[in-house]
Amino acid sequence: MSILDNVYNYYEKLVLEELASQLGEDQKDEDFLTDTVCLALNHLPGRYFRHGVDMAFYLSSDEYIEMKKHVEKAVKEALAYMKDPSRDKQV
Repeated sequence: MSILDNVYNYYEKLVLEELASQLGEDQKDEDFLTDTVCLALNHLPGRYFRHGVDMAFYLSSDEYIEMKKHVEKAVKEALAYMKDPSRDKQV
């Protein structure tokens, strides 16, 4: 077992929730979803924790709202990039 098995990035959960919200009923394949999540996470800082209660205890409501805004923007931009048909023509 690796130490990294006990370390989590809080943004991962937020990005997955936001992606589901923005996609709604629009079904995409696993590669599309994985690439979109990676793109969004690359535009967000890491916010690591070990136990979920750590984030609940140390995260203020204002900070949470700000994080959600950043996640919404990052997911929106990642989806726009992934859905752009001209990106397939870029080298």
